[in-house]
Amino acid sequence: MEKVERRFLIPFANVQLERTQSLLWRSWKRAGLHLHSFLFHKGFVYVLVGFLLGRAFILSEIIPFALPFFGAVWLLKRDKALLAALSLIAGAFTISLELCLLVLSSICIFLLLHKMTSFFIKTDEIKILPFTIFSGLAASRLLYSKLTAGFISTYDLLMTGVEAGLSIILTLIFLQSIPLLSVRKYKQTLRVEEIICLMILLASVMTGLVGISYQNIQAEHVLSRYIVLLLAFTGGAGIGCTVGAVTGLVLSLANVSNLYHMSLLAFSGLLGGLLKEGQKAGASVGLIIGSLLITLYGEGSADVWTTLWESGAAVLLFLLTPKSFTEQLAKHIPGTNEHVLEQQKYVRNIRDITARRVDQFSNVFRALSESFSTFYPEDGEDVERETDLFLSKITGQTCQTCFKKEKCWVNNFDQTYQLMKQVMNETKEKTYANNRRLQKKLHRHCSKANLVVGTIEQEMHFLEANRKLKKQVQESRRLVAEQLLGVAQVMSDFSREMKKEREHHFLQEEQIFYALQNFGLEIGHIDIYSLEKGNVDIEMSIPYCGGHGECEKIIAPMLSDILNEMIIVKNEECAGYPNGFCHVVFGSAKAYKVETGVAHAAKGGGLVSGDSHSMIELGVGKFAIAISDGMGNGERAHFESNETIKLLEKILQSGIDEKIAIKTINSILSLRTTDEIYATLDLSIIDLQSANCKFMKIGSTPSFIKRGNKIIKIESSNLPIGIIDDFEVDIVDEQLKAGDLLIMMSDGIFEGPRHVENYDLWMKRKIKEIETDDPQEIADLIMEEVIRSRSGAIDDDMTVVVARINHNTPKWAAIPVSNFYKSKKIS
Repeated sequence: MEKVERRFLIPFANVQLERTQSLLWRSWKRAGLHLHSFLFHKGFVYVLVGFLLGRAFILSEIIPFALPFFGAVWLLKRDKALLAALSLIAGAFTISLELCLLVLSSICIFLLLHKMTSFFIKTDEIKILPFTIFSGLAASRLLYSKLTAGFISTYDLLMTGVEAGLSIILTLIFLQSIPLLSVRKYKQTLRVEEIICLMILLASVMTGLVGISYQNIQAEHVLSRYIVLLLAFTGGAGIGCTVGAVTGLVLSLANVSNLYHMSLLAFSGLLGGLLKEGQKAGASVGLIIGSLLITLYGEGSADVWTTLWESGAAVLLFLLTPKSFTEQLAKHIPGTNEHVLEQQKYVRNIRDITARRVDQFSNVFRALSESFSTFYPEDGEDVERETDLFLSKITGQTCQTCFKKEKCWVNNFDQTYQLMKQVMNETKEKTYANNRRLQKKLHRHCSKANLVVGTIEQEMHFLEANRKLKKQVQESRRLVAEQLLGVAQVMSDFSREMKKEREHHFLQEEQIFYALQNFGLEIGHIDIYSLEKGNVDIEMSIPYCGGHGECEKIIAPMLSDILNEMIIVKNEECAGYPNGFCHVVFGSAKAYKVETGVAHAAKGGGLVSGDSHSMIELGVGKFAIAISDGMGNGERAHFESNETIKLLEKILQSGIDEKIAIKTINSILSLRTTDEIYATLDLSIIDLQSANCKFMKIGSTPSFIKRGNKIIKIESSNLPIGIIDDFEVDIVDEQLKAGDLLIMMSDGIFEGPRHVENYDLWMKRKIKEIETDDPQEIADLIMEEVIRSRSGAIDDDMTVVVARINHNTPKWAAIPVSNFYKSKKIS
């Protein structure tokens, strides 16, 4: 029975414990929210800071903190100025009545001076604030000396100058640090200057705790070590050491006996930051060790226990600090992991917003494309309606004044309508003049047959013009729809690329790191952005190698063996000094590479050719070769062909499909001018991974592929660009192989040889007879053969481009690594 009860009671107790813990956590969190609201939103933080600054002083008689704090609050948080003034006066009253009166008089004189200066001097308040505080503090101090001693001594003047001078510096510091007391969500990063100003404010506040102690444990010592430990844990050794030095300096000014605390806090902050990897326990050990060492070497063993108790109290406060608070604080300190994650989150949000906007624009372009591509084809009702309108126009011009109108259109409507419709159709087909039977029938039925036929022929021209215009509008709509759809697709792809998160390849980075390290190479860091086949992207930093080429000769071949893919150096930025690091980018090598050669000549040996050509490597692993031949010769032909090539380059590099690119260029050239000036286009796009080639020929001559002794002809039939608005682009696919030679030429080369009947056979024979495989030599030889056949005359613009497809074999072969790393597949 007891076992049964225990079996059911233990889970019940666990559930109750979890509920109690959850309830306590919610209560603690609710209390924290109320405390935060009370401190910051209600303004109690200014009361607390003001009360302690009212007690703070330097060298037992200088009080430069109170008035700068009030002045900064008056300027930045005027609604909290009364609370700040009352708290300053109350804090000073806990020290002495004379100090309370001095603070009160300085505030009153400051308000009076501020009112006077703002009335007479029209300038920014923040510019005159330090001077009014200087004047107010100096006047109150001199007035106090005059009333208490009866005269103003040189010592009083000296101390007044020191106090007023410090007030200017503190005013500038408080102007930067007081806004940080009310933490806002928009403030993501604190600059180092802001952190130091905030620490000076906190250290100044801690001087107000001087004299508060329990069993020789000083309150300012405990609080200062807690602040240093907290910031060393969140910001690291640099922040901890800086904060410790600043805090110790301010505390030593308040009490000369605290001078050694500057080195104690700085060293403790350094050790706490260095041991932060051990979490809170490591940072706490660093504080205790640092404080004990400085105490032993500075003050001796007499104060060791006091220091230990003070450091222990600071550690206890630190351990009770919630983790959420330290994480939130770390987000505002540059260099911390939390700050980096917060910045990355911010960048991701910006990226997502931008991607959404791009998607919205893409949807807009897609919707516009759909609206333009929505055609209304002519159905039976539209054709019948158009026929009725046409015949009504004819009858209005011919039958309205005829005496047989009622007989034809009232008594014999169907017969008259069918006869007129038949005449209309025959006239449209241009067969009415040969249809004698229809002519006799019309003359028997209509007394104005010749007038009707003439009117139909005249109106038929307008009808055909309207139909042609309507068709052109539909074709233009379709072309615009295709262009808009292409733009929408490019924007959609761009948005998809933006949304891609950098994949986490921690395991692969570790494997590559240890493989290279095991080989004896020192590596700074490795960042893998992509391991996709054919699209590997790895960034690496290595020590300065003195220009020996370790990246190309050793690291890239090793990566090739590890990834089972040929890897090459994409970009390398060498260090400018021996102890620096080189930044290297590795990527996939293309399976094929293209070597090109070109030869061209203008008509008559001139300087301006009507032909234009381009050879560009697109950013998607493709290589494009294009030749454009403008109609005619000279400047105008060169302008048209060059414009075609430039437009093609820009559109292809933007990522738009080749078909849409060519149709876009056609529409631009056809709409830009009314002159009969056109351009041909011969385009081939080679995929550098598969060696597949797409040929698009618009009014151009054939191209040839030389594969050993075999010559392959590539041709297509299309009119030149700009002649008609609507045409279909014929794409010819051809699989190239390593060692293939691709020869493209303009009509000046293809049709250049004189006394040749079959240009195909002549060109194939000449290409086959060429023994060299160098692209430039082949282009020069073909150009020379054509010019020789014409006895040295150049009767047309000539351009020939030759490309050779080769396997892309890197200079350095792959280096095998250990079987231990080879066995681990990296994907």
